[in-house]
Amino acid sequence: MYISDKAKIGKNVKLGHNVVIEDGVIIENNVQIGHNVVIREGTIIREGSVVGDNTVLGKKPFKAKASATTEEKELPSLVIGNFVTIGALCVIYRGAILSDFVFVGDLASIREDVKIGEYTIIGRGVTVENKTQIGKYVKIETEAYITAISNIEDFCFVAPEVTFTNDNFLGRTEERKKYFKGPTLKKGARIGANATILPGIVIGEDALVAAGAVVTKDIPSKKVYAGVPARELKDVPADELLENQKRK
Repeated sequence: MYISDKAKIGKNVKLGHNVVIEDGVIIENNVQIGHNVVIREGTIIREGSVVGDNTVLGKKPFKAKASATTEEKELPSLVIGNFVTIGALCVIYRGAILSDFVFVGDLASIREDVKIGEYTIIGRGVTVENKTQIGKYVKIETEAYITAISNIEDFCFVAPEVTFTNDNFLGRTEERKKYFKGPTLKKGARIGANATILPGIVIGEDALVAAGAVVTKDIPSKKVYAGVPARELKDVPADELLENQKRK
C-alpha cells in the first residue's frame, strides 16, 4: 500500500489491500475503497462513496497522434460526489464529475470532460467518451457506447448495446473535424437495444427509438421510430409519457 503524506483522508475510511493514493487526493468520511485501487493525484471522493476492486480513478488521458477529440491540456481534478458507487475494474479519468448518488457498474470507462448528474446509472461495461454531458436520473445499460461530444438530458433511457456515433466521414479527411458531434437525447427520450444513432442527431423529448433501429434524421418529441433507416411508427402512448409517471 502507498498513501502520500500529501493526501487527506477522513474518518471511518476503509482501505483494501495494495491501494495507491497519490498527492493531493481528498477522501472524505465513511468512504470504502476496495483492493488494488489506484487513486491518482488530486482526485476528490466525497462522503459515503464506495469504490470497487482494481479500479483506477483520476487517470490522465493518453493522446494518439490520429485522435481528433482528445486534447492535450491541463485537466481539473476528478470529483466523485457523495454516496457514489463505483464497481470493480472501472477507469474514470481526471476531469470528470460524478454527481451525488451516481452508480457505475463493473468494467465501465468514463473519460475526461464528462459530467454525470445525480442518481444516474452507468451500467456494466458502458463507455462514456470525452466532452459528454449526462443529466440526472438517466439509465445507460450494459455495454452501451456513448461517443464523444454527446448530450443526454434528464430521465433518458439507453438500452444495452446502443451505439452513438459522431463522425460522418469515418475517420478520413481533415474536413471531418469541423463537424464532429454526437447525438443529443432530449429529456425523457428512450433508445431500444442495439439501436445506432448517427452523428449530430437530435432525439426529441419523450421520443422512443425501437430496438435495432438506425436513426439517420432527427426524431420529433413523443414519437415512436423503428426500422432501418428509422421511420415514424406511431405516437408514444400517453401512459408512457414522462409527465404521467409517478416519481419517488
